[in-house]
Amino acid sequence: MDNYPYKNQYSYPYHHGYPPPNQDPYAPPPYQYPYNSPQYPYPPPMYPPPTQTSHSAPLDYSHSHSHSGPVPYQYPYPVSPNPISHTSSPPTLQHHGGFQHGSSPYPYQQSLSGHYPPPESNSQVSSPYQQPSQYPPPESYFDLQSRHNSFSGHNRQETTSSLGANMESTASHVLAYPPLDDLLSNVHLSDSRPTAPASPSGPPLSASTSTPEQQSPVYGHATPGDFYGYPNNSFPSNLEGHYLGRMDSSNHSVFSHTGSFNGSQHSQSMQIVPFQKGSLRVLLLHGNLDIWVCDAKNLPNMDMFHRTLGDMFGRLPVNITNKIEGHVNRKITSDPYVSIAVAGAVVGRTYVISNSENPVWMQHFYVPVAHYAAEVHFVVKDSDVVGSQLIGVVPIPVEQIYRGEKIEGIYPILNNNGKPCKPGAVLRLSIQYTPMDKLSFYHHGVGAGPDYLGVPGTYFPLRKGGTVTLYQDAHVPDGYLPNLKLDQGMTYVHGKCWSDIFDAIRQARRLIYITGWSVWHKVRLVRNASPASDCTLGDILRSKSQEGVRVLLLIWDDPTSRSILGYNTDGLMQTHDEETRRFFKHSSVQVLLCPRIAGKRHSWVKQKEVGTIYTHHQKTVIVDAEAGGNRRKIIAFLGGLDLCDGRYDTPHHPLFNTLQTLHKDDYHNPTFTGNIAGCPREPWHDLHSRIDGPAAYDVLANFEERWFKAAKPRGIKKLKMSYDDALLRIERIPDIIGVSDFPSDYENDPEGWHVQIFRSIDSNSVKGFPKDPKDATSKNLVCGKNLLIDMSIHTAYVKAIRAAQHFIYIENQYFIGSSYNWNSYKDLGANNLIPMEIALKIASKIKANERFVAYIVVPMWPEGVPTGAATQRILFWQHKTMQMMYETIYRALMEAGLEGAFSPQDFLNFFCLGNREVDGFESSGIESPSTANTPQSLSRRSRRFMIYVHSKGMIVDDEYVILGSANINQRSMEGTRDTEIAMGAYQPQHTWARKLSNPHGQIYGYRMSLWAEHLGVVEDCFTQPESIECVRRVTQMAEMNWKQFAADEVTEMSGHLLKYPVEVDRKGKVRPLPGCESFPDVGGNIVGTFLGIQENLTI
Repeated sequence: MDNYPYKNQYSYPYHHGYPPPNQDPYAPPPYQYPYNSPQYPYPPPMYPPPTQTSHSAPLDYSHSHSHSGPVPYQYPYPVSPNPISHTSSPPTLQHHGGFQHGSSPYPYQQSLSGHYPPPESNSQVSSPYQQPSQYPPPESYFDLQSRHNSFSGHNRQETTSSLGANMESTASHVLAYPPLDDLLSNVHLSDSRPTAPASPSGPPLSASTSTPEQQSPVYGHATPGDFYGYPNNSFPSNLEGHYLGRMDSSNHSVFSHTGSFNGSQHSQSMQIVPFQKGSLRVLLLHGNLDIWVCDAKNLPNMDMFHRTLGDMFGRLPVNITNKIEGHVNRKITSDPYVSIAVAGAVVGRTYVISNSENPVWMQHFYVPVAHYAAEVHFVVKDSDVVGSQLIGVVPIPVEQIYRGEKIEGIYPILNNNGKPCKPGAVLRLSIQYTPMDKLSFYHHGVGAGPDYLGVPGTYFPLRKGGTVTLYQDAHVPDGYLPNLKLDQGMTYVHGKCWSDIFDAIRQARRLIYITGWSVWHKVRLVRNASPASDCTLGDILRSKSQEGVRVLLLIWDDPTSRSILGYNTDGLMQTHDEETRRFFKHSSVQVLLCPRIAGKRHSWVKQKEVGTIYTHHQKTVIVDAEAGGNRRKIIAFLGGLDLCDGRYDTPHHPLFNTLQTLHKDDYHNPTFTGNIAGCPREPWHDLHSRIDGPAAYDVLANFEERWFKAAKPRGIKKLKMSYDDALLRIERIPDIIGVSDFPSDYENDPEGWHVQIFRSIDSNSVKGFPKDPKDATSKNLVCGKNLLIDMSIHTAYVKAIRAAQHFIYIENQYFIGSSYNWNSYKDLGANNLIPMEIALKIASKIKANERFVAYIVVPMWPEGVPTGAATQRILFWQHKTMQMMYETIYRALMEAGLEGAFSPQDFLNFFCLGNREVDGFESSGIESPSTANTPQSLSRRSRRFMIYVHSKGMIVDDEYVILGSANINQRSMEGTRDTEIAMGAYQPQHTWARKLSNPHGQIYGYRMSLWAEHLGVVEDCFTQPESIECVRRVTQMAEMNWKQFAADEVTEMSGHLLKYPVEVDRKGKVRPLPGCESFPDVGGNIVGTFLGIQENLTI
């Protein structure tokens, strides 16, 4: 559980964003954005000439827009001339024809190998996909019960929702799938929160709606690419106070909605389903929002403390006031910023403008959304040192933007009573929604040819050319996995990760830079009969530094491990950070223990939270290598493997057999406490990669930016030492080639790769981000409170899922997200969009009558004691995520009339890994009557244990792979929590767009190799993962493996893939397996438990 430092609970935050032209450390050409979306509009028009109005009480005004009916609000603010409205066609679903796939034989333990029975006949299920017209119209829409949808409350976090998901609709079918039971009730972490009436939506003082062609020529034109799809931002409640109030305010809900839904029966002509929330419709926003937040006028002065001081100073003589304040006339007032919230999740925010009642932001956002919502809220706040104070809200009904009109104008800022927070307080903004079916950028998978520029709006660009090696596990012995045939007569080669890292370090001549959550000097990278097997990582690094190679280690500083006056503590996570630092102390190897810090401008509470809960989680090795012609180049290793104990493993994943050999001095199993003699080790499955080409220089740039920040002296050290960062300036080393020196004929290389580097990181961990937040867009960064954020890993995942056309295969240590669409705990703050995007992608394919499957492999339980409180909470959140996804899929099947022909598990399945050994280390004589029923004793007798899935990767359509250090949860995706790095890569000659059929390049070989490892066989149907035959066959095999794993009889397992031990019925309800509610031997509820304490450690 390498990125979860402690088993305690804290409250949780979240940030996200949006940005434009890429400015890269190596100065690539600016991005041209190829997707088909509205050109970024000019900001809305300036304010009209002020008019003098005077009234002693609010006036009632009604206002109607060009949607299906008037918005029945009574507005307390004068309205300017009627806005102009231009309607566009409503969102519709694109129907795509199904693909016909062929199959090819694979000669590895063919399907009837004896371990698995022959596949079941699936002939009866093929017919529903032949004729879309044969589907009956969906049944009348189910009635929805009354709903409490609290927009804010005592414990509400200002969390960022994640990016959009892919869902389309036909003209005759409903677009919005109701979010499970979410529409029935909103269960809060605290059930005692009161709610308030629905918020009135203020009319624009001067508003208009227009199509993209009608743009207002004000402030110039935004360049294409401004704020492309940047993971939405959720911002911490513990910094900013309640979603709409100050942190220390009373326990009232300051801006809540309550209302009821009346079920409606939709006809063939219905375009959207009216889920009534009071008088507002709750609709699914699935696409992108194009938003300008321009400026505000006449904001109230929320700084009461300074205002009181100002009054006091005003009574003093001028010369004394000057000495106290610096100058007499300076006015101390609000520090405003605007958060943009959808369904209670923040999808964007402006930077803070200090000391202004008339702030001008002119900030552009282009954010993906996948949220059920009645309104989009523009929440204006005053930033304070201890939190944030609500100024007011501008609510925009979703039904006004749902059909694609651009809404722009000047709107009154309303307080929690629905009245203007101050006479004349207004916000100028524009907003336009583009649904998924209009975003052709996502419709064709990974693009082909030189015009495809990768994931837009990221810090690092797509780098063309070079090679990538994909690794499974730390080592793959020769001949262990089958030979897999690829296109063009190629054969897939199984890499040996740690052996390759050892060789790369040994052959380095200039530099060796290593980052890690944990780096242990005693680990042995090579474990065979060669002399290298006796060499530890510490030995070879010290040897290379003595040769003159610059060796730098950047390791997370665990705050619980300390070395003080000879007294050493290992730390709760046992990362060996102090031990490794001491080992290299008197050598030329430089070790920087880098704490995770929040920055001095954050509150004390935030600084302590970040420093104790979050980590530096990146895992990279960067070295120089032979480039030919007596020149050197930079290569990089990147992925999920730290160079520390417990990570060395092979696809066999032994439990007992290697305890006295390969793992004699490398036993790792944090599940057990106390006597571990004879206990199984914890097998470790992971994914890693090697990048050789221009993208490796971006991995180097990440190291340099982090080292510059971490090496800068702080505090009293500034007086003692000069600032020497120890980094080599590679541009000054003539024999190391640069990015521009790589060959340019990469498009025609049949085995060439295009690679892009992504990160989750903020300006507190790197040096080089702009100091002025106004310049964030120049680097495609997101604005947080007092910091800038790179959230490009989340952006990359969302883009890849939206572009997927056939299947998604995920291996990840965690799978938690999209809590805004759960049926309870909606305000938890796990707002990354990834689970919702996958569910809506499947739903859209069901409606389009196309096959699509998602396979997701997670650990059986998070590393540690499965009965522990933190572990149980993680399992609880994982169960909520699964439930939301399966119910979304069931809704889609029901609307398409396919609930009888298919079940949700024909489209989505969760798996885990486990192993069992008959022979090995004997544990007889270890048992005693007092320990007979402990997890250790039970595991020794049953001779089984999970294989820990530590992978962090996703394969899409056998043409694109994302792989790195980031888990699918909030702490890895947000950018302000754990620091992460990942790469996205594809082979341009091996894509669907290029081949118009199944690509069989290196990524295909990688997935097939992983499946061979997990299932022990290769079958023909594996070549078409989206097919109903394949998903049902894999599920059947995994169910058999689970039965073998859970049985009382001990038998050797040749396949490790287990069906995750939950039962999913045909309506998508997820329950514990009957008779197996807890994990074998070790205990702990499989679906988790939760005690009702809101925290931010486990999401």
